Amino acid sequence: NGEDKLATIYVSALNYKDWNNNMKKRVPWSSGMTSLSPREGLDDMFNPNVPRFGGVMAGLGMSGQQGGGIQNTGQLPLGLPIQGQQQSSLDKNPNLPVNGPLPTQQQQQQQHTQKVQQTQSTLLYALQGSIVDGGSRALGDEQIYQWISELVNGTNRERALLELGKKREQYDDLALVLWNSFGVMTVLLEEIISVYPYLNPPVLTASVSNRVCNALALLQCVASNANTRGLFLSANFPLYLYPFLSTFARQRLFEYLRLTSLGVIGALVKNDTPEVINFLLSTEIVPLCLNIMEILSELLKTVAIFILQKILLDDQGLLYICTTYERFHTVASVLAKMIEQLALQQQQQQPQGAQGAISSSTSSGRLLKHIVRCYMRLSDNLEARKALGSILPEPLRDGTFLAILQDDTATKRCLAQLLSNINEVQP
Repeated sequence: NGEDKLATIYVSALNYKDWNNNMKKRVPWSSGMTSLSPREGLDDMFNPNVPRFGGVMAGLGMSGQQGGGIQNTGQLPLGLPIQGQQQSSLDKNPNLPVNGPLPTQQQQQQQHTQKVQQTQSTLLYALQGSIVDGGSRALGDEQIYQWISELVNGTNRERALLELGKKREQYDDLALVLWNSFGVMTVLLEEIISVYPYLNPPVLTASVSNRVCNALALLQCVASNANTRGLFLSANFPLYLYPFLSTFARQRLFEYLRLTSLGVIGALVKNDTPEVINFLLSTEIVPLCLNIMEILSELLKTVAIFILQKILLDDQGLLYICTTYERFHTVASVLAKMIEQLALQQQQQQPQGAQGAISSSTSSGRLLKHIVRCYMRLSDNLEARKALGSILPEPLRDGTFLAILQDDTATKRCLAQLLSNINEVQP
């Protein structure tokens, strides 16, 4: 039943916390300057000495109970008030068979219709005054309620995830409907945690990958909505995606999984909200992004460095990176390695035909744009600017990327400003 599923999710979260604590050394942020090399102890430098999963279930309105059960705190899991006194599952649904015959097909259809109607009335109550004027309304689409009911209570959850995902771009208020529908976020969380056993050893299948990616697409919808973003963070949902970002299997299915997970984080940071940046800085997202930027595919690198750039653009994010020389040097070393890789690609493209060079330079240009902007933002810190004077990669100084940037006036101007900033502090 529903309580057993929630208890399983809660226990899985605690198990992941224990596993993660055992896999990583825990050191305070205030450890100051150390003798670590640029790549040694990367996680240690960015890893806060705080519990990861404290309050995850509390953010869903639930708390643990001795014996592994779930205790109701007086609210529905997603914050909806309970009307009247608490009831047992039999009181709530008197049609459940108790030592009697199973309901007929007609009775099952009636129960399904009642659930859809209850979902509609609950949502209308919960969303009253929450939706801004303008835009398409998911509340007016009968199929939305049918697929939500199928997702939570039905037998074809995989199809429900797919169909709801298709509605993301169609309705402005779908995130509110998802968040305020009883059981939906718990189901999405269950879908994510159910994939953990496939990560190590890496035995992910196409059907499992597609299913969890559809669930992640709905989480991205919730993360990108201004009305649900704060609730999404309060429930610590992003932490459940970090195991996906920690895998380095090169199979395409894992690439899709990492890319979709990064898309959720990207949806959080794209609006430059300080609340989001402060939350991410209290987690391991910076070392995770750096690892992806260093060794994985160019598309994943582009999304990961976009997230890093958004963090750096925030004053707290810049201060966080530049607090110690080790943090700064680790970030700068990864950026320098990416520049070296792009420069090598540039040399290899010269013998190729024009068509292949144009196609490759387009993707490389997007990545180069974010790298230059990260360097530019680092140069806003005086100490970092002094250090960049001696460690900025030579390809950024000698015109290696002029061909890639020939049509990108904004990035060329940014690079010129970066070089000017560095030259100002050189003796």
